[in-house]
Amino acid sequence: MERLIKPVRFWLCATILILGLIGCDRIGTSGEPVERVSDGDTLVVKDANGKNLTVRFACVDAPEIAHTNKEKQSKRTSDRNQFNWGVKAQERVQELVQQAGDRVTLNITDSDRYGRKIAEVRLKNGTFVQQVLLQEGLAKVYRPYLNKCPSKDLVQQAEAKAKEQRLGIWSDTKFINPWEYRSLYKK
Repeated sequence: MERLIKPVRFWLCATILILGLIGCDRIGTSGEPVERVSDGDTLVVKDANGKNLTVRFACVDAPEIAHTNKEKQSKRTSDRNQFNWGVKAQERVQELVQQAGDRVTLNITDSDRYGRKIAEVRLKNGTFVQQVLLQEGLAKVYRPYLNKCPSKDLVQQAEAKAKEQRLGIWSDTKFINPWEYRSLYKK
């Protein structure tokens, strides 16, 4: 009887551990359907219960896009510059998501004050969306939350490479960091 109890106890514990880890911080392994790409670092997915879930990209901050009619009609150079880069980032994310069949896999790392989930976003083939944006100079590493970024070394390397090659926003001497732009112009 003792011989039978030990293996059963082992497999029971192993099963509990595996089941606990499966749902730990992922929303699905086959990928969640993307409802829309809101901007260069935010998208909306449909969760397992059919509810829309807003996801903010971990580790990065992409340029802003115009949201209001006033912003869309702005002639201010700083606005136009920020929004032009923001549209490029948004379009790149849309392109990546479409290439992946409109599905992404999320590694949720946190939630923000707006109720959005903060996540590393990957495509079916494993492509790390934040890394692509950084490599192409369409986003910057958001350092205040870098300690909550599981792939912090990867994103810092991607940004350094784009900066060195002066790609995207790194080629634009008038570009204002998104977090600085928000604090200066979006009050």
